[in-house]
Amino acid sequence: MKEKLFTQDGEIKREFTNAEYAQHELDKAEAQAKADELATKAVEKAALLDRLGITADEAALLLS
Repeated sequence: MKEKLFTQDGEIKREFTNAEYAQHELDKAEAQAKADELATKAVEKAALLDRLGITADEAALLLS
């Protein structure tokens, strides 16, 4: 069962149309994928720094 979502057109509050609901679901999936990607990159970065035995600040100094 899909949750009821509402939007406001001026002073009129109405339920999402099917198209708006579909777009909302796409937007949520895209945002979740982006968050997952960022979390994966953060874990990979931390693992690399750990393998190298340096901190993020030290890595930044090496790259500057």
